[in-house]
Amino acid sequence: MQRGTRISFSSVNSSLSSLKNCQSYINTGMDIATHVALDLVENFNDEEDVRSMENVMLEYAALDRELNHYMRAFEETIDQIKQDKPEKIPDLKSLVKEKFTALESMNSDSDLEKNEKYMYFKDQLKDMKKQFRLQSDSNDNDDIEQIDEDIAVTQSQMNFICPITQAEMKKPVRNKICGHSYEEDAILKFIQTRKQQKKKVW
Repeated sequence: MQRGTRISFSSVNSSLSSLKNCQSYINTGMDIATHVALDLVENFNDEEDVRSMENVMLEYAALDRELNHYMRAFEETIDQIKQDKPEKIPDLKSLVKEKFTALESMNSDSDLEKNEKYMYFKDQLKDMKKQFRLQSDSNDNDDIEQIDEDIAVTQSQMNFICPITQAEMKKPVRNKICGHSYEEDAILKFIQTRKQQKKKVW
């Protein structure tokens, strides 16, 4: 019985190493896309811009998945050949393609959303939006508090300033009909003048 043909996998291992380098470029691209999206949220950019970065992340995730399938197809083929120890050198290209096609046929959109970098991207985005919502709410509350203070100060000033004399009231009296307060001397003088002019007071 003939011994199995000895096959050198050095060129295959070199190709796998190149593919792993490509994977590191994809990871870097995903990191950059994440930073850009967070900057967009921080600078209150249009939601559409943020969504376009999410699409970029999904494209990277698809590339990453394809690359993983290709490397897995390569590795499984090599393991199979090492185990089978064939007498003739098999057609590596067609074996890898067959395994790769089988792996790709099981693809689904949910795979992309389970990509580690994509999940990190979504979490970071969610945290950033939440943080800015809280800041926005806090700013809104500060604005409301400021308005309340302004109203309180205005009301307090209005309570002490006579609408007729525009001076601070020393002896305020309240009109039962309209509910306004006036300086006693000023309102009495006003009523007397209206009566002398034979005009209706209220």
